[in-house]
Amino acid sequence: MNKAVQVFRGELLESTHDAHVAVVNSRGELLYSYGDPDRLTFARSSMKPFQAVPLIETGAAEAFKYEPADISLSCASHSGEDFHRSRVLTILNRIGQKEEALQCGTHIPRDIESYNALIREGMELTPVFSNCSGKHSGMLATAVKMDEEVATYREIEHPVQQRILEVISDVCDYPKEKIGISVDGCGVPVHRLPLSKVAFGFARLATPEVVLYQARSQALQTIRNSMLSHPEMVGGTDRFDSDLMRVFNGRLVAKAGAEAVQCIGDVETGIGIAIKIEDGNGRSVSAVAMEVLKQLGIGNEVLYRQIDDYVQPPVLNMRKDKIGVIKANFELKQPVV
Repeated sequence: MNKAVQVFRGELLESTHDAHVAVVNSRGELLYSYGDPDRLTFARSSMKPFQAVPLIETGAAEAFKYEPADISLSCASHSGEDFHRSRVLTILNRIGQKEEALQCGTHIPRDIESYNALIREGMELTPVFSNCSGKHSGMLATAVKMDEEVATYREIEHPVQQRILEVISDVCDYPKEKIGISVDGCGVPVHRLPLSKVAFGFARLATPEVVLYQARSQALQTIRNSMLSHPEMVGGTDRFDSDLMRVFNGRLVAKAGAEAVQCIGDVETGIGIAIKIEDGNGRSVSAVAMEVLKQLGIGNEVLYRQIDDYVQPPVLNMRKDKIGVIKANFELKQPVV
């Protein structure tokens, strides 16, 4: 049985991964798919652009003088580089909160040099190093602006989270009562929807003018433009989201999620793409995403060559030698009418 992804060690097949893909237009119609386009999926951090909508709609971003880079950071799963951390601390200062107010927990950042520098200085990790600290600072900013309890902002009953739930239901066109709720890695609610509905959300993020509610349309446009103008804030150095948005120069808005989720919106066509690797292994996500773009005719070989390591991610040994490659191995299908 064919699998969507093949992992080669040398010229020999070693492992495979299954994938699910949904491609929808700005009306929410399924155009292409692979696997189960309606697989119920926790889109994890791919939902961050929608979780940032209340930051705009409540007036918090304006009140606290958010710059486009700040808004982009509120959608980030950042690498914890210095320019990420310093901006989060600046936001906290503007909203009158200390770093201890962040309830995202902490972890070793993807930017290992930042972690090594911390060790050399004899200091410990703090919440600002968390890849979700930008999102959490945005949630705090909204609570402060609305004069709400900040100590409980991450709980599902809190108005901050209820506004987010309403936005996700609206933008993804899925009933609020059907959205599965659990807890994300950073402690806030995480939302489970059909993959096709997540793709629809990204179609609307890419072309927010299709959203009838003007304030929401403007909020989505602000978020999209901020991510596109500051892709480095969304991920960081050598990160797929950041590099994809940079190379496609304003055409694609992208956001990854944990457990091998990747979502992309195409500004030019209004197409939304949502991908889930069945086993949650993230090593193959970019290969699937780039294959989807190729099959949809989005981009060209000149662009693909600039991000070649994402098209066919290398398999490296401990010496960092390339000893294999990860290849996509599927064909998108149109729905049967």
